[in-house]
Amino acid sequence: MSKQGSLRLVGGMVGGGQGADIGKTHRYAMRLDDRYDLHAGVFGRDGASSARIAESLGVPADRTYRDYREMAERESAREDGVDVVAVTTPNDSHFDIARTFLEAGISVVCEKPLTSDSASAAELVAIAESSGAILAVPHCYSAYAMVRHAARMVRDGDLGRIRFAAVEHASGWAAAPVELGEHRQARWRTDPGVAGFPSVVGDLGTHAFHLLRYITGLEATRVSAELDTLVPGRRVFDNATVRLTLSNGAPATLWASMAATGNEHGLRIRVFGDAASIEWRHEDPQHLTVRDLDGGATILAQGMRTLSEDAGRLTRPGLGHPEGFLEAFANFYRDLADELRARRDDTPTTLRDLSFPTGRDGLIGVQFVEATAASHAADSAWVVPAFAHDKVGI
Repeated sequence: MSKQGSLRLVGGMVGGGQGADIGKTHRYAMRLDDRYDLHAGVFGRDGASSARIAESLGVPADRTYRDYREMAERESAREDGVDVVAVTTPNDSHFDIARTFLEAGISVVCEKPLTSDSASAAELVAIAESSGAILAVPHCYSAYAMVRHAARMVRDGDLGRIRFAAVEHASGWAAAPVELGEHRQARWRTDPGVAGFPSVVGDLGTHAFHLLRYITGLEATRVSAELDTLVPGRRVFDNATVRLTLSNGAPATLWASMAATGNEHGLRIRVFGDAASIEWRHEDPQHLTVRDLDGGATILAQGMRTLSEDAGRLTRPGLGHPEGFLEAFANFYRDLADELRARRDDTPTTLRDLSFPTGRDGLIGVQFVEATAASHAADSAWVVPAFAHDKVGI
């Protein structure tokens, strides 16, 4: 563990090897605010490739491990062992890796979906709670400054009562059968044995669902889903349309697709209240559009002095200087670093009303995937997701 009082934490990584863009993203985000030093890892199944990547990242040879079990055992025994490990491997391996580190008392950032089923996801949450380690899930879109401001507006009642919400994460990255070529990410994301059969819901739908929950502060009490395979021959669902009823009774819709031809990232949310509405788009993340009852539109920009503290604390250069995906990812890691340091130094918690997503959010995401699959199998019948019974909040 890092020294008490030090600003920097000791980070580790499992995954993020050759061709794994998400591993690079995690590493960039760790470094942006100078809060982490990457000192340990397993960067792929091939030992030689892992060693080359580790050397290029400045990870010492004696802390480049053969597998995650060896890494957890040796790092937990070191006085200067890792504070947190990022798990950036394909979906089917998340559970075993995250469990191994959590049981060793090491905090974990685990890519979504947290696991392939809710029972194993709930087990990870329980292990984290009993060990005192943090389990976090990088739904990093909630770390954009203007998303935080949107959530604050809803909490403060600026929109009035929420009447309807529409969220979509409709990307065109796999509108063609890219998995038949050399696209490594496409191959495992369209393999039902790795990504799960409702692949698009776990991959993109969970992000959209978390964004809906995060901004509105509401849960879903029931879902009705239709899953489709738009690209002929694909072995997983690549398109999902979902109707939801929110915990205040309002209806909502969610569209997730990896086959939305021509779309870029395709993440957008609109929330309509009885006093005003808001719209946020990932392709224009520094702006939030607010519309009043008469149709007048106000565009709020990141860096404005009149924004909430929730937005201001995540803004770096200021008004007129756009910040994007890597900065949002870094905001997630900065919030996490603050809480890791607080626990290490035995100081008051830094968790706030609007903070980083935890393992409980990851569990809810897995339960959402299961509910959509169950609804689809029942001809889009309404299904009450497990978290509605559990009354689990964000």
